[in-house]
Amino acid sequence: MVVGDFPEEVDTLIVGAGPGGYVAAIRAAQMGQKVTIVDKGNLGGVCLNVGCIPSKALISAGHRYEQASGSDDMGIVAEKVSVNWDKVQEWKGQVVNKLTGGVESLLKANKVDIVKGEAYFVDQNTAKIMDDKQSQTYKFKNCILATGSRPVELKPFPYSERVLDSTGALNLKEVPGKMVVIGGGYIGTELGGAYASFGTEVTILEGTKDILGGFEKQMTQLVKKRLKGKGVDIVTEAMAQGVEETDNGVKVTYEVKGEEKTIEADYLLVTVGRRPNTDEIGLEEVGVEMDDKGLIKVDKQGRTNVDSIFAIGDIVDGPPLAHKASYEGKIAAEAISGEKSEIDYLSMPLVVFSDPELASVGYNESDAKEAGYDVKVSKFPFAANGRALSLNDTDGFVKLITRKSDGLVIGAQVAGPSASDLIAELGLAVEAGMTAEDLALTIHAHPTLGETVMEAGDLAIGMPIHTMK
Repeated sequence: MVVGDFPEEVDTLIVGAGPGGYVAAIRAAQMGQKVTIVDKGNLGGVCLNVGCIPSKALISAGHRYEQASGSDDMGIVAEKVSVNWDKVQEWKGQVVNKLTGGVESLLKANKVDIVKGEAYFVDQNTAKIMDDKQSQTYKFKNCILATGSRPVELKPFPYSERVLDSTGALNLKEVPGKMVVIGGGYIGTELGGAYASFGTEVTILEGTKDILGGFEKQMTQLVKKRLKGKGVDIVTEAMAQGVEETDNGVKVTYEVKGEEKTIEADYLLVTVGRRPNTDEIGLEEVGVEMDDKGLIKVDKQGRTNVDSIFAIGDIVDGPPLAHKASYEGKIAAEAISGEKSEIDYLSMPLVVFSDPELASVGYNESDAKEAGYDVKVSKFPFAANGRALSLNDTDGFVKLITRKSDGLVIGAQVAGPSASDLIAELGLAVEAGMTAEDLALTIHAHPTLGETVMEAGDLAIGMPIHTMK
């Protein structure tokens, strides 16, 4: 007997359960919609399972190992500090499981129906959800696409047991003796730095003139200094040519200034960008417009050229950031509910969990000037901050970009300890239209790293306390 595929009807279908999709699903449900979320993988997507969260856990563990190994300047001397790598990986997995389990609980608490499978679009209001056993048709009033991205695989460097993408690098069974990283962007720098903290001999091959493109040189210089202190060799303007796998490692060939060189290592990590997951789901069948990179074209509410279909996260233009996807997910869910919410990226922070951390929000100095602003730049060093001194972590600064005419904060950059946390206050300043005086007049607890923001505000209004004009 053949059972018919009777369509399930929902208000909103969410395709993808990463930080964009699950947030969109919860917000849509909060606004009274009947929501179904579908994903072929685990809840939480790349970010929670094989991206943001496990990589930060590994970075954190690496810092702990470095600290445990001794801080001679502070009088801390340690002997025979070792790494139980199996335990590190087990702990990392526990962190991931707690968060993904939390996502499932949140979705269920908001009465979101969770479906495992792959989506393929039949028309502008219909999709088939398929798993290994069956196919179910869903009729939706609106759909939010949040299918994320995957690592770019280069033809000369096919992934294998020794040639890794970021997922492979996070799940190694051992701490490598040597590792080569192709790509000095945020993923390569974070993971290369993490393994260097555990003692791996790391070489980063970057094709451009500097690592961490998009950040100012005075910020990246700090990261390079720390990386070199960990023994990392950074080779810029290096074009990787190919890889030969040996019995127990890899032999990587690259070119620098016309000279071909070879380096051997246990593993090769390839981090040269990500590709949107917009293929093989039937978007062409329903006429959703995409650019030549496979990114979906959307308006300020995340709506595609097909009125019933929205897109968010890594599959639309902009940096592949988890918090960007979550923000866009809220906007799309609200737009579907009839709200006038629109996307505004001005206060979208960019963060790299390097050593030291880097963070930026709004305009940097050069972008502000290109946009026609007459700006004042005020930079306060962590070396003048009591809390940074007590942490023995004084490299870096907080930099405010303010409009000269009225002191309006239009951007900020932080390089140094807890930059990823400090940028939130500065993002609020940009979002809320605050001035440097507002920051200067906000009482900050002492001694804290957050005081650097207040001190930068003092400097911007011309009345610094703990630094010279």
